[in-house]
Amino acid sequence: MESPQLILPDGYRPALSIRETERAIKLCKDTLERRLADSLRLERVSAPLFVRSDSGVNDNLNGVERPVRFDVASLGADYEVVHSLAKWKRMALGRYGFEAGCGIYTDMNAIRRDEVPDNLHSIYVDQWDWEVVITPRDRTLAFLEQTVQKITAALYETQAVLRERYPHLRGAVNRRAVFLTSRQLEERYPALTPKQREDAVCREHGTVFIEQIGAPLSDGKPHDLRAPDYDDWSLNGDLLVWHEQLGRAVELSSMGIRVDRDAMLRQLAAAGCEDRAALPFHRMLLGGELPLTMGGGIGQSRVCMLLLDKIHIGEVQASAWPEAAVQQCQAAGVMLL
Repeated sequence: MESPQLILPDGYRPALSIRETERAIKLCKDTLERRLADSLRLERVSAPLFVRSDSGVNDNLNGVERPVRFDVASLGADYEVVHSLAKWKRMALGRYGFEAGCGIYTDMNAIRRDEVPDNLHSIYVDQWDWEVVITPRDRTLAFLEQTVQKITAALYETQAVLRERYPHLRGAVNRRAVFLTSRQLEERYPALTPKQREDAVCREHGTVFIEQIGAPLSDGKPHDLRAPDYDDWSLNGDLLVWHEQLGRAVELSSMGIRVDRDAMLRQLAAAGCEDRAALPFHRMLLGGELPLTMGGGIGQSRVCMLLLDKIHIGEVQASAWPEAAVQQCQAAGVMLL
């Protein structure tokens, strides 16, 4: 039985062999990591794979995903694999004493047990998680956009390095992103679904940052779901790039300026999650014990997939796939790692 989510363009041929792909993955990751660290003034740190289930530290993502949970007999507590490190990073910046304008990054590995695997989605997640200390005057869309352009420039420069080594790669990332709010996107494409809007605007502009995701639009629904306790919904967004072979937009990064006390209380109330205010992380934030920050995640495999002209994320990472999808990929010449 064929997977309805799988896109296998006719005539697809990988631009790189398996061994070239593995070398190119390392070049891509090493290059982008250095450029991000230099541009955003980031230091690499170690980070947890799992956190206590009752800590409130795990990223709640869209609010419906179930974390992988397990008990640790020697500690008498339940732990869960992180979904992302949005809250942990903020706590770490406070503990480590970082000053405004500086920050941290780390490799984040996760398991998304409820993900439906397709060309872009995998049960295994690998991304660079980063976080920077900011000042109250930095909590603006202008500052967010400046940071987005730094990330876009780092992606563009990495793309140039890869194309110099492998000239037959096409390239997909523009030097600068186009900015639109989710409400502007709704006004531009009122008859389309949110995902169709993303495809339409990326088809037109190539590299796009969609701002202000989480609050309801005119139809009462948000452009996309966001947890209420890490990003400020008025100061966040997603970076998307057009994938020509797949004919769709690919989200490379979700990021934002994090909630302050007022934003957290407002968004917890809007989401009906006021009870979270009693959790340790939330008490620290409401008590003024955490620094103001901005941060996000950048999908490592998604970046490699896009910059190496791949059509399936399994061509650049090892994960688990439906047997029918594996067979379809083999028949289409798509080599899954």
